[in-house]
Amino acid sequence: MNPLIQFDVITSLFQEAGQEGRNFLFEYEVYRLLSSSGAETAPRARFIPRGAHLSDEDLTALPGGRSVLKIVSPTIIHKTDVGGVRIVDNSPHAIRSASRRILHEVPDNYARLIRQHPESAPAAYAQLDGERLLAAISRDLLGILQVQYMPPDSNAFGNELIVGLRRSREFGMIISAGLGGTDTELYASRFRKGQAVVTASTAMHDGLSFFNLFTRTIAYRKMAGLTRGQRRIVTDDQLIECFASFIAMANYYSPKSPDTPFVIEELEINPFAFTDFLMVPLDGMCRFSQDKAAVSQRPITKIDNLLHPTTIGIIGVSASRHNFGRIIVDNIIAAGFNPQNLVIIHDKEETIAAIPCIPSLARLEKKIDLLVVAINATGVPALITEIIALDAADSVLLIPGAMGETMNSRERAEQVVAAIHARHGRDHGGPVFLGANSMGIISRPGRYDTWFIPEAKLPKERGTSFRRAALVSQSGAFMLNRSHQCPELRPAYMISMGNQTDLSLGDMLYYFKGSNEVDVIAVYAEGFQELDGLHFCRAVREAVLAGKEIVFYKAGRTPEGKAATSSHTASLAGDYVVCENCVRQAGAMVAANFTEFQDLFLLAENLHGKKIAGNRLAAASGAGFEAVGMADSIDSDDYHMQLARFSATTEKRIAAIIERKGLTPLVTLRNPLDITPAADDETHVGIAEALVEDEGVDGVVIGLDPLSPSTRTLAGGGQSPYDMEAPGSIREMMIDLVGRSDKPIVTVVDGGRMYNPLRDSLADNGVPVFTTCDRAISALALYIDGRLANEQLRLATGNL
Repeated sequence: MNPLIQFDVITSLFQEAGQEGRNFLFEYEVYRLLSSSGAETAPRARFIPRGAHLSDEDLTALPGGRSVLKIVSPTIIHKTDVGGVRIVDNSPHAIRSASRRILHEVPDNYARLIRQHPESAPAAYAQLDGERLLAAISRDLLGILQVQYMPPDSNAFGNELIVGLRRSREFGMIISAGLGGTDTELYASRFRKGQAVVTASTAMHDGLSFFNLFTRTIAYRKMAGLTRGQRRIVTDDQLIECFASFIAMANYYSPKSPDTPFVIEELEINPFAFTDFLMVPLDGMCRFSQDKAAVSQRPITKIDNLLHPTTIGIIGVSASRHNFGRIIVDNIIAAGFNPQNLVIIHDKEETIAAIPCIPSLARLEKKIDLLVVAINATGVPALITEIIALDAADSVLLIPGAMGETMNSRERAEQVVAAIHARHGRDHGGPVFLGANSMGIISRPGRYDTWFIPEAKLPKERGTSFRRAALVSQSGAFMLNRSHQCPELRPAYMISMGNQTDLSLGDMLYYFKGSNEVDVIAVYAEGFQELDGLHFCRAVREAVLAGKEIVFYKAGRTPEGKAATSSHTASLAGDYVVCENCVRQAGAMVAANFTEFQDLFLLAENLHGKKIAGNRLAAASGAGFEAVGMADSIDSDDYHMQLARFSATTEKRIAAIIERKGLTPLVTLRNPLDITPAADDETHVGIAEALVEDEGVDGVVIGLDPLSPSTRTLAGGGQSPYDMEAPGSIREMMIDLVGRSDKPIVTVVDGGRMYNPLRDSLADNGVPVFTTCDRAISALALYIDGRLANEQLRLATGNL
């Protein structure tokens, strides 16, 4: 549906308001905007300036037996909170009386509200109190808006709708819709996530796709008559048309739109009420600006030089001590990079660690692929100027900090950014820069490691196999700790983004979406550059459509909208809410905490090639508490798994196994299966195989019962009856089964440190292993949900 929007009329509204020194529209102007938007027709309204003397005929000119009177002030957004709204009989006496009462009472009410909540005071009132505050409020009362009264079909809960737009610095224009009215924020905070309000990027949705998101909310169920005692009050086509209109306006008046100088900062209708299948706006606000986005165009194809360099130069290496630069040199060589293609820039030494030195960048024989900068931060601006002037490298890794993280270093960072962006705007764009404040890169396909952590502090398994995955982290410490605590994660690339002086998270995702080296991309983000969140989401969508998997965690969850503005839309769609919704809707698996992130990444690395047909789970364990725990863990606010029903064939197979092992009196055939501690290695794996081959099962979680006297789960001691290296051990057979199965199998080894060798061996051979059953179930459930959502996304876009 393409609404016919009169953009010229709306632009004129912004121009006229701007000429009056306003960056906002009055409510009656918002109604004019809606009337030009191709969506529902607003009620008739008329502005009565303060001090105006209208005749009885003029006062009663609006149709209907009642009128709505509202205060008009540039500083008052929520009029009801200050007694600024009255519904009166449509008679001259009632209208005059109520208008005078509103103009008289609002200053006292608003002043009282400001004293109770000083943080909500407009900037113009922040330092005022007493009579000065009352005088300022009174001075800003411009008059009364008289609005046609259109009685709603119902005043019951769920019969009002909020629809709003907001400009987000990171994700561009955002649309939100859900339960409207004065309690909108209360609904959003009390209902489960996504049930009261839904939020999305307008650049990535149209009216229909956003409507499909909206149908999952309680608001839609109420309005569509899908709850007990409720009748439909609006058609689906009306909602789609409304959403399409708002999205079209958002994209036209967006920070990157070339068609208009104006940007909609906020546009909110709260609420739309419903009268005889009409959507009636009862209140509206709009703020606009001319603040367009300026986004640098980076030559991101040079990320390939960064990750797969043929030649590397490094500056900042000490000849006498093990500083960061010297550690980096050691790690580069240890990772297998050819020392003959490595050069050190040092003005006093001829060689360091048997690596040749040159006195300056000017002495380079030819441009290098990657230059690693490990000098003091104070020298970085001048060095960057030199690198750009000499065109010395295609990519630069900036290790130093103090480049914008603190107030004192912001000027230095601004100098760097300005120089880099200026170079990107000419011919081939110059070098790309990663960092500053980057811990470095490990590129196993590129055979180099620039982390500045000594090998003694972080031993690495050099030369071992790696998986087709990339870990991209804004925090180097986060990545460092994950790699140390979870060595079973073996991505091909580990990239510390630092503070994104140049290359951004969106750039890195855009590169990897087309990479033939990775199937899985895990991202830890703390923040995005301006509009880079949208760039990131578009890359996520393209990567998912190409068959890749994205795991995402966002740090910093304080909603910025509540303090920055007084609109409902901003409160509902603060930074984290916007980020989570946009990234998830793009196709990423969004983790709620560090553990989820680590677990989802682990499963994605190991299960990417497995088939996911549904969410029917089969589970088994020899420990009774695990079987119960598995059943208890299949449902949460964030996921839902079904317990599969075993086929008759599967039940016969399992029955035969337990009868052969003499366990029939001890085992009840149900899901999850408690196979008792007497179950040996063959029983565990045989049952797991029967479950995974059941057509009604989509995934299996199997507890391996390491402490059972019947299982071989210990390392060493070749004569031990519990030796996991023995032929026919649970370790050997499970590795074989997982390798043969095209469905996901997840194992649980719930035991102490002495069972780490078993866990390590399973992980080394591509078997996902967890230490507790509830964590295994929740991780698999979240992963399967993500995979199924991606399949639906590809199906909807014809990419299956």
